[in-house]
Amino acid sequence: MALQPVARRSVPDEVFDQILDDVVSGEFTPGEALPSERRLAEVLGVSRPAVREALQRVAQAGLVEVRQGDSTTVRDYRRHASLDLLPRLLLPRGELDPSVARSILEARLLIGPRVARLAAERAGARLEARLLTAVAAIEADPDPVARQRHALVFWDHIVDGADSIVFRLMFNSLRAAYEPALGALATLMANEVDQVDVYRALAGRITGGDADGADRAAHDLLAPATDALLTAIRQLEELP
Repeated sequence: MALQPVARRSVPDEVFDQILDDVVSGEFTPGEALPSERRLAEVLGVSRPAVREALQRVAQAGLVEVRQGDSTTVRDYRRHASLDLLPRLLLPRGELDPSVARSILEARLLIGPRVARLAAERAGARLEARLLTAVAAIEADPDPVARQRHALVFWDHIVDGADSIVFRLMFNSLRAAYEPALGALATLMANEVDQVDVYRALAGRITGGDADGADRAAHDLLAPATDALLTAIRQLEELP
């Protein structure tokens, strides 16, 4: 049995989660004023300082506007939130949102080849040992979820090689959104993580400094699983 430490969450964390869920789900709509701190504290059964701290965090996330001495107004998260919100949007209240999953996959297919191109141009041979180690781990591990984790390490090295803080932060957010769904995606992602030769070819293009080849190899690696997942998501979206 793999025991894990028990998470002990603070009251502001719980309040933050509830308000965030209600904003993202549409329970609170853009332009709507939230209940007062006093009313929120009464409804939630917590102290006003806990509510105040939670609201400050929600405001920092770009989801509400807090005006001193005035009401707290809900903002449109589509226009004001950052990529940090992706994990919450992907699994609102614990259930997969197909439209968000589709957006993540589309972004992944568009961004991955460009990151590989930059890594070939900027890092090249310096990545060889790390990429080959990651490929060997993918090849050696029979567990489908573990293979996805090894693949994420492979891409983590490529993002390092691209030397772009914007792509790094985007990768971090996409990874945070994707990791909770690894188990559910294992069957469909087999189309990708089983392609050890394609991983090896991509590593060779990058370490050889072949930017065009790295771009093509990354697309060849990402496209099959992306197409399969997008097909499955479209079917989910069509369900009544």
